[in-house]
Amino acid sequence: MVEALVATAVAVGSAGIVYVMAAARVVKQYERGVVFRLGKLRGSVRGPGFTLILPFADRLHKVNMQIVTMPVPAQDGITRDNVTVRVDAVIYFKVVDPADAVIQVEDYRFAVSQMAQTSLRSIIGKSDLDDLLSNREKLNQGLELMIDSPAMGWGVQIDRVEIKDVSLPETMKRSMARQAEADRERRARVINADAELQASKKLAEAAGVMSQQPAALQLRLLQTVVAVAAEKNSTLVLPFPVELLRFLERAAPLPTAEASAAGAPAAEAVGAEEGGAEAPAPEAPGAQAHSELGMEGPLAEPPSIS
Repeated sequence: MVEALVATAVAVGSAGIVYVMAAARVVKQYERGVVFRLGKLRGSVRGPGFTLILPFADRLHKVNMQIVTMPVPAQDGITRDNVTVRVDAVIYFKVVDPADAVIQVEDYRFAVSQMAQTSLRSIIGKSDLDDLLSNREKLNQGLELMIDSPAMGWGVQIDRVEIKDVSLPETMKRSMARQAEADRERRARVINADAELQASKKLAEAAGVMSQQPAALQLRLLQTVVAVAAEKNSTLVLPFPVELLRFLERAAPLPTAEASAAGAPAAEAVGAEEGGAEAPAPEAPGAQAHSELGMEGPLAEPPSIS
């Protein structure tokens, strides 16, 4: 009798242990449990910790509540200004309603991935190239709204969407490089011209001050000589005053041809005023020498040399 009771107690204990082992479940802190009893949603969502279900009748689905980081494959598209680009992104989302994530959609990860790809292509077609390159914050917000609207019905909340990279064709890269180079050159020329204008104004002011004090020009000349001589050079350059060249140019006499040409009209004018008589023709140099020696008669012809 006692042995039968002991055997019964052992059997009941063993059955209880087997039942507990079959019904026991552990839900982690970052998970939530959704229980289906005979295919129907049973009660509320099970929280983290130890929980029991009905063996062979209940089925527990664990849903991860952590933020999921999912890369969006690169998508080829044409922007609004007809530029072919290749854009990839990354999406951050999490499950806020475990029951809807299990019931409303077959695989919420795959659904979010496909929605992100289609939304990325749509946002590429609605944007310009400059917006994709410089105004990504606005595009990220628009992309997040496009994905978050259908995802709310799946018990999923989109936390953040970021565009990672925008790949451009090589021809477009070269064109943008030439454009940037031309813009930089234009800015450099404008800055250089502005510097020249400011320098010319300062030089004009300095010239006005030096014109009032002639000694200042000499001091500036000596400073220039000292600056040139400070280096170890074998040649010393001395500036020559321009004023001295102008003074020598004004003091130089006229050439002989120009003086004779200027004197002939003056002599004719004087003769005309005295009586209007014709001026005697100038004598030849040989005749003048013959008269000075007191010789009369015509000059002898020089003997011929045979």
